[in-house]
Amino acid sequence: MTTVELGMPAEGPIADAVAASVATHGPKQTELKAKDLKTDQEVRWCPGCGDYVILNAVQSFLPSLGIAREDMVIVSGIGCSSRFPYYMNTYGMHSIHGRAPAIATGLAASRPDLSVWVVTGDGDALSIGGNHLIHALRRNVNMTILLFNNRIYGLTKGQYSPTSEVGKVTKSTPMGSLDHPFNPVSLALGADATFVGRAMDSDRKGLTEVLRQAAEHQGTSLVEIYQNCNIFNDGAFELLKDPTTGTQWSIPLEHGKPLVFGPGGASCVVRDDFGGLRIAETNQVDESEIVVHDAHRENPAYAFALSRLSSQDLRYTPMGVFRSVQKPTYEAMMAEQLDMARVQAPADLDALLAGNDTWTVESR
Repeated sequence: MTTVELGMPAEGPIADAVAASVATHGPKQTELKAKDLKTDQEVRWCPGCGDYVILNAVQSFLPSLGIAREDMVIVSGIGCSSRFPYYMNTYGMHSIHGRAPAIATGLAASRPDLSVWVVTGDGDALSIGGNHLIHALRRNVNMTILLFNNRIYGLTKGQYSPTSEVGKVTKSTPMGSLDHPFNPVSLALGADATFVGRAMDSDRKGLTEVLRQAAEHQGTSLVEIYQNCNIFNDGAFELLKDPTTGTQWSIPLEHGKPLVFGPGGASCVVRDDFGGLRIAETNQVDESEIVVHDAHRENPAYAFALSRLSSQDLRYTPMGVFRSVQKPTYEAMMAEQLDMARVQAPADLDALLAGNDTWTVESR
């Protein structure tokens, strides 16, 4: 890992950098292999941790983007997931608790030529970092946020987290948690995030596909990754991982395809009488009633309704891309605003610092 350069481009205004970035489809292209993204640092997660699978998936996937290592930056906060920058041979910053989205916002806004990634966890992102996360999402800063959700605090040895289910018995809730958990996908859609996806750590193919779409998206992308903590919350997502129950309770999302799932396509998603969505038996409804997934729908209400199908016990959990829409990015609008300000009110920095009223203090 190397430290990140937070400075502005050496020449030209931000608008020039944005224009160049758009013209060249982002950071400069190069050919990499997975081994080029590995570092000499010892990976210090617990043996069997789901983070290993995610790390390998990211290292194998990123070279396909054709982006040079020096044009990638990974910013993290605090937690097990936040050790990620140490293991990626790119620029990176292991920052402070919950503030990774804020730091990444400044970096993406000042250096739009870079590919900026945030790696965070359910505790880091949704407790102390909750405000920074939602503001990054609503601003639509061009960054990709990977939220590792293991439904527990792992680094601090097993306390309940903002995504732990009600009744969860942990070291900090010996009689069971009373808190209603966040649904990270619902939260992101409520903040009008332009790209929201969900994947499983052990589903290499599905994870890679969601990551690819997230990386290619212009704007803020949030990918919730269900990640097993085999020390403090082992088997948290076994219902979806088990070959038998996984097909029964997992709803695959593919744009333009009917929402049919379960053994033999026995179940499907239809609209209810109140504008929401519900689960039905496929042989009990007309084919025209089955919802066809539309990830590009402008109004987030549909994607939000999808996110509410799942319960705390993970039954009827949609997996894939919920929403992917195009809106102007924060840094592009900022560049346009700065260019306009330069034209409308040319300024002399020295004159501004000198001010209109000056005085001289004479020595005796």
